[in-house]
Amino acid sequence: MTKRPWRVEFFAAFASIIESSSSSDSSRVLELGSGPAFLAEHLLRSNSQLSYVALDFSAAMHELARLRLGAMAERVVFIERSFREPTWFNGLGQFDFVVTNQAVHELRHKQYAPALHRQVKSVLAPGGSYLVCDHIVGDGGMSNDQLYMTVDEQKQALLAAGFCRVDQVLLKGGLVLHCAT
Repeated sequence: MTKRPWRVEFFAAFASIIESSSSSDSSRVLELGSGPAFLAEHLLRSNSQLSYVALDFSAAMHELARLRLGAMAERVVFIERSFREPTWFNGLGQFDFVVTNQAVHELRHKQYAPALHRQVKSVLAPGGSYLVCDHIVGDGGMSNDQLYMTVDEQKQALLAAGFCRVDQVLLKGGLVLHCAT
């Protein structure tokens, strides 16, 4: 958070979309690459009715998340899996929202993004939304154009995965947040 203090603006945007798009009191949320729970903490504080699943490949990150969340950790199901594995989504069920923050580039090459997005689409409930935030390549962003995508490449990867609508929500500090439905 010290390195990118504007991340809180992204967290607020995630929360705002979930709040305004929720069709019921309780929404089921899956976070991919949940890490130490910075985003989870913000979303769980913003909405006491969320049912939250945190998916990360690292047991150590889940432990950090539990510590960060304290009593809120009781509202989270922690799943130790890598979204780089082709079957990561098996048995998870359907979600109203799938969120990911600064994790898609962990696929290690941008060519794998459409396949991940198709997998995400398969776990979204009808009318669900995919909120994906990641670094961009180019001005103000990263330099590795094999790992990171431009804003338009990110949008095109979501469209290629079968999403009908992709809206750019926030662009700041070398990060972009898209909402795909």
